[in-house]
Amino acid sequence: MSTLSELCQQILTCTKCEVLSKNRTRVVPGEGPENAEIMLIGEGPGFHEDQQGRPFVGQAGMYLEQLLASINLKRQQVYIANVIKCRPPGNRDPLPSEIQNCHHWLQAQIELIRPRMIVTLGRYSMAQFFPGKTISKIHGTAQKRDGIIYFAMYHPAAALHQQSLRQAIEDDMLKIPALLAESESIVQDSPQPEQLSML
Repeated sequence: MSTLSELCQQILTCTKCEVLSKNRTRVVPGEGPENAEIMLIGEGPGFHEDQQGRPFVGQAGMYLEQLLASINLKRQQVYIANVIKCRPPGNRDPLPSEIQNCHHWLQAQIELIRPRMIVTLGRYSMAQFFPGKTISKIHGTAQKRDGIIYFAMYHPAAALHQQSLRQAIEDDMLKIPALLAESESIVQDSPQPEQLSML
């Protein structure tokens, strides 16, 4: 398998979505350390992201950095990506075909990073990992599958449009350290019986 930087280079040349590849300024593969414990997955690049080729650099990105600071994390410590890597024209919602075309890129990123936790930001990201659920019902809840904690949150941009969601977003973010700590204790407990059975 390629490295994360090699994968990003491949994403930069993707032309699977004709409309997106023709209209984009820059592809936004994602950024962060290859060994990140937490991976944040948003929906798609907006205007500022398309200009800079980086995820979450507009107003929502500034708010996301404040949210991370509330749990003593810096942006550079987490991996930030989106469900789709190119900005839809006029910031329209991504089409199912576009999400499908980009899906293998996101899966490859997850496999390379192997995060302990994936935080879904917004309903398009949530739908990838919590199919058939609604964000208003499951935000702030977690599921563990294949050793990864999946945690659903509203998109930070939602707080910019609806002030009433700001408190929920901030409360949900504060749950993350405890969830990671819990999973660590589970992971640390489980190898011992295996070691005993090998003796």
